[in-house]
Amino acid sequence: MKIFVLIVFILTYAGIIAFPTKKPYIAGVAAVLSAGGLLIFGETSLSAIFTAIDFNVVLMLLGIMITVSAFSFSEMPDFIADRLISKMPNALVAVVFLSLLSGIISAFIDNVATVLMLAPIGISVALKTKISPIPVIISIAVSSNLQGAATLVGDTTSIMLGSFANMSFFDFFFLDGKFSIFWAVELGAVLSIPVIIFIFRHHREKLEFTPANVKIKSIVPTFLLVGNILVLIAVSFIPAEKKISILNGLICAGFALVAIIFTAVNYKKDGIKNSAKDIDFSTVFFLIFLFIIIAAVERVGLIKDISELFKKLGSENVFLLYTVIVFGSVVFSAFIDNIPYVATMLPVIKALTLSLPSVSPYLLYFGLLCGATLGGNLTPVGASANVVGIGILNKAGYKVKNSDFFKIGIPFTLVAVLGGYLFCWFVWGI
Repeated sequence: MKIFVLIVFILTYAGIIAFPTKKPYIAGVAAVLSAGGLLIFGETSLSAIFTAIDFNVVLMLLGIMITVSAFSFSEMPDFIADRLISKMPNALVAVVFLSLLSGIISAFIDNVATVLMLAPIGISVALKTKISPIPVIISIAVSSNLQGAATLVGDTTSIMLGSFANMSFFDFFFLDGKFSIFWAVELGAVLSIPVIIFIFRHHREKLEFTPANVKIKSIVPTFLLVGNILVLIAVSFIPAEKKISILNGLICAGFALVAIIFTAVNYKKDGIKNSAKDIDFSTVFFLIFLFIIIAAVERVGLIKDISELFKKLGSENVFLLYTVIVFGSVVFSAFIDNIPYVATMLPVIKALTLSLPSVSPYLLYFGLLCGATLGGNLTPVGASANVVGIGILNKAGYKVKNSDFFKIGIPFTLVAVLGGYLFCWFVWGI
């Protein structure tokens, strides 16, 4: 059974990379094969397959899509884009600003939500400056993935580490009198700026731009979007054991419901039609299928097998062990969802550090987080934010090639990971 699931997994990702426009169908077939195989061989049940789907993410995705749709329909993204461009000397500065803004926001809320919120503004900026929206949205997506590991509330993997290692919100900034993971991530963010500058280096010309005098239809969708962000930040401080697992999804769904009612009342059929049109069902189903596939991989023990490879390195060479954990996590997380991977690796690292009392456990914990979180930027399917960003571009009529993503994702990932890798070693390893 393990061999069957492994073959399906490899063929799935090979198919997704080879035929990116067909990925929902490829993932759907793979999910049916994986789940069917587990059921036939008695490895799981229908209820277990159903619960493998992260409905918190699904509800957040749908809810934010609807709220952002109302936000876009209100003409606010065009209004912001006009004001933003009028204050920027060129498209290069505008894209760098949006990328940094994406990182800052995603340090406090979900990366997918960040991309959904900023994508309409990014597309408007691109169209108004006559550049392709593809690299703009990809830059926003990879920046959001990078900063998710900066704080306790920025990403699921950070929340997992905080709970497992008993770290508070402020421990991500300073811990045991040393600079913590936040500063490693920020160093990676700073080092990634030259990558974005290089990619958009040909857009330094002074913008010849005349504002279109955009009139905002309503400020209400903007308040809903901002309110959604603030509530997500507020509830992120509630201990995980004291809140239901789909709370964030229910919050986003609640704001979406208000947005639907508002558009229905004020814009009648046009508002409802717009909301339905902007829901990217292909991306939603693709993520659902991925949850099932990854659950199958985890169920048969493949992720555990991968984590066991680290144990075979031995305990004599800490630097080698640390290096393999960081860059091994980058490679694995480029293709495997980082949540089950991190969940599996945390107890492995704890066991390793118990046998190495002279080594701070946070060296390996932070190395794992840097590699697993930033590794998602290596491929288009390595992180949900990348999947959603490409889905938005496809929905808008832009076909994204794998090469389009690799031109940004690979150098961005290598630079950011290298910065975090060296920072953690010199602060916690020496």
